[in-house]
Amino acid sequence: MNGCLTVGDIATLTRGKTYKGMLVGKPGVALLGLGSIVPGGGFKASGYKTYGGDCPEDLTLYPGDIYVSLKGATKDGEMIGSVARVPPEVLKGRLTQDTVCLRFKKPDTELRDFVYWVLRTPQYRQYCANRATGSAVVGMSRDDFLSFTLPSMSDGNIVATRILESIEAKIKLNRKTNETLEAMAKALFKSWFVDFDPVRAKAEGRPTGLPAEISDLFPDSFEDSELGEIPSGWEVKSAGTQYDVSIGKTPPRKESQWFSTSHADMPWLSIRDLGEVGVYADKTSERLTREAVDRFNVKIVPANTVVLSFKLTIGRVAITGGEMLTNEAIAHFSPLVKGAGSEYTYCLLSQYDYHSLGSTSSIATAVNSQILREMPLVVPPEISARAFCDATASIFSSIKCGQQETRCLSDLRDALLPKLISGEIRIPDAEKILEEVGV
Repeated sequence: MNGCLTVGDIATLTRGKTYKGMLVGKPGVALLGLGSIVPGGGFKASGYKTYGGDCPEDLTLYPGDIYVSLKGATKDGEMIGSVARVPPEVLKGRLTQDTVCLRFKKPDTELRDFVYWVLRTPQYRQYCANRATGSAVVGMSRDDFLSFTLPSMSDGNIVATRILESIEAKIKLNRKTNETLEAMAKALFKSWFVDFDPVRAKAEGRPTGLPAEISDLFPDSFEDSELGEIPSGWEVKSAGTQYDVSIGKTPPRKESQWFSTSHADMPWLSIRDLGEVGVYADKTSERLTREAVDRFNVKIVPANTVVLSFKLTIGRVAITGGEMLTNEAIAHFSPLVKGAGSEYTYCLLSQYDYHSLGSTSSIATAVNSQILREMPLVVPPEISARAFCDATASIFSSIKCGQQETRCLSDLRDALLPKLISGEIRIPDAEKILEEVGV
């Protein structure tokens, strides 16, 4: 593809339609609305639900299809023009009234991939921002979207597209690997500290399947407690006896001088950030200045501390990847006992039933830091919790390394994207990048 072609020269748009809310969550196709698109571009695997209603062929999306948001529910306009691509694991999807699909005039996988990455560039994002209209709901017209001029598919840009595809595949593999590792750690925690499998096995005269030094840490009987049957010798205690529970702060939003995106300032974690990071919180969308930290006495959270969202969105858990700050909707759990390391605490808070702290209807607003401190916990001997940390330390270390590699790959991707428009990429440079990152 050479010359100055626009999106409209190579594709048409199909707009989605409304759907029946009562059928959302029923078995069926993936409902691909705004929630399934990462602001700025990308597919959000956790952001869609299934739909048990009709799915006409003109509204149907298949793996590789590109769809776009031309509207946004917030005034910042972040979603305007954001693009996503249906992943292989979503076999069939349906457009909603908030999304449109690109239908290419000629089948060409290489062109489709190239266009997808062009629509992820900062130049395209700025183009969308400049053409956004509206106040309560911000939008961009179909004509403006179709009028966006595409760069030439030069040899360098073709190679760059292949690099971006390889980077995305490696990022996806890393995330899948980390999900598997996390599931392994959580399954072991559930077996030892929720289902009490080793205790049940010993009580029934069966082997635990664990090394002798681990098996010896578990009793062979149960006793009653306020939380029901628990292993003999274990206790029920409040979270405040096991952890120093603190919360963060937010400076006045109207005073913009306290907020920053500079890496010289302190990372400031929000609930939204918690929804986007993995096990380790290693990136924040905003930072606070050092002056803000001092002025408002914002608590600095040490690295390797487990944090928990407890307002509005309850139960998001992560381990801080370094020193950082949080807003007031996030609690920090610093252990007061030696056994409660970050591996144990992360799994403990990830599986906790927070609805037990209040009624389902009020839980989003009823939980406060005092209630968190009073949370009843089944507390094993410190040596048992420590044994779990030792058993899973290598798992969490691998997860952290995987996240760090993914962050480096994401940074490389973001550095390459602007060059698709500027045409700065040369084939020798592209080949060197492939060799260096090993993708």
